Amino acid sequence: MQIHLSDISSCEGKCVQVTAPLEMDCITFQMGSFPVLHKEPLELTITNTGKKVLELVGTGGITVSIPCDRCLEEVSVEIPISFKRKLDMKLTDEDRVNDLDENAYLTGMDLDVDQLVYFEVLMNWPLKVLCKEDCKGICRQCGKNLNEGSCDCVEEPKDPRMAAISDIFSKFKEV
Repeated sequence: MQIHLSDISSCEGKCVQVTAPLEMDCITFQMGSFPVLHKEPLELTITNTGKKVLELVGTGGITVSIPCDRCLEEVSVEIPISFKRKLDMKLTDEDRVNDLDENAYLTGMDLDVDQLVYFEVLMNWPLKVLCKEDCKGICRQCGKNLNEGSCDCVEEPKDPRMAAISDIFSKFKEV
């Protein structure tokens, strides 16, 4: 959804509230493409604070399907969206790039809501996703999901050089 900001930036003190539906169906970046399972509309408040500076305040949420880092089962992950930004409308697109404020969601007087949400989702992307806290992962040899039961693979012989350390860990399970 595009929001044209010229009316708001021309009237000092003007405040507009917008409920913007999200149109994205997947989040795609270097780690892959992840389907969006649920998306809440973005509640956006745009306020002209004077001198052609706009304040954006937004809240919403999005649910994305991400594979578990251990067993690769799909996990439904809720990512809350909450931000507060200031936009200097006096700057040109070139000035924003030179100031290292590369707002790809702002082009001229148009605000791209989906692009804004995309960047917020990337900043709030979870570092580790697990299907459950005690996920056992997959077998290194056959690839079976060990949460569903053990496999028939033979355990590899341990390196004899590590025998002393292995003995320490077997004596003290809480370590």
